[in-house]
Amino acid sequence: MSTIDEFPFMEDIKVNFGKRVKQLRVSNGYSQEKLAEISDLDRTYIPSIEAGRRNFSLEIINKLPKAFEIEMHQLFE
Repeated sequence: MSTIDEFPFMEDIKVNFGKRVKQLRVSNGYSQEKLAEISDLDRTYIPSIEAGRRNFSLEIINKLPKAFEIEMHQLFE
């Protein structure tokens, strides 16, 4: 079985995604609590995404662009 240590790029994906979420959140003037509310996520989930500590699902990836009122591809730019 593989571990995350064998795939260091996976950590970069989580960290980069978290940075993008934070960038969008701040540029929209949302607190972490507000983003959690409008994206229908637990308020403790947002800080762990932004810090790159959370493995996020496709369901989460689908909720965030809706909260920011952007297209899915813009979440990854």
